[in-house]
Amino acid sequence: MNFESTLEQLFGHLVSGDRPAARSLVNVLYDSGIAPEEVSRELFWPALEMVHTLHRNDQMTGLAHHYGTRLLRMLVDQAQSRYTQKIRRNRKVCLFCGPNEPEELAGQLVADLCEADGYDVYFAGGGVPNDEIFEEVGKQEPDILLLFASSNRDAPSIRMLIDTLREVNACPNLQIVVGGGIFNRAPGLAEEISADICATSPADLLNKLVACADVRAPKFMKTRTRAAA
Repeated sequence: MNFESTLEQLFGHLVSGDRPAARSLVNVLYDSGIAPEEVSRELFWPALEMVHTLHRNDQMTGLAHHYGTRLLRMLVDQAQSRYTQKIRRNRKVCLFCGPNEPEELAGQLVADLCEADGYDVYFAGGGVPNDEIFEEVGKQEPDILLLFASSNRDAPSIRMLIDTLREVNACPNLQIVVGGGIFNRAPGLAEEISADICATSPADLLNKLVACADVRAPKFMKTRTRAAA
């Protein structure tokens, strides 16, 4: 299905706060047999990116931004209850994101899709200090640390966290995955800060996780100089 025209309709409903119209539009898709996972990937995710980008560029009022993010959260919650849970992959993901509403929503969307795809997901959202993330990684020993949908100001903290994890090497087989936000806008940043995988969207993320399922050693174990930092 071509979601382009549907996305335009949904966006109008979102930024005007028209909850019944948004629900009705999405329910038509479900009733036509389109999987809720596909609706989340191909409709909700780009809608969230549109809302966030326009607000960041001062092309949207604060009211429209609040309408859009809150209404999208409702739709994402409803979609998650319809997901088909795949066979467990026996791979654990710890997921953190930026502290703002769009980043939290993006993180939730990613967490829901990863869980439905068979991963065991621990999603803490945003605003968690690095020392607590570090402690949780040591406690949970996840296969994947996922840092998703981050704003520009989060990049230095993410860099410090990755540096600490690499230096201590408490989880030698840990894969560090980043995506969304600043990583979409700054090509090469993920490799510079020694992340293993960079994903631009939930669909891209799931494809790369499956492709790299047998990879256990970090790919970017190079030492950055202070100048590069």
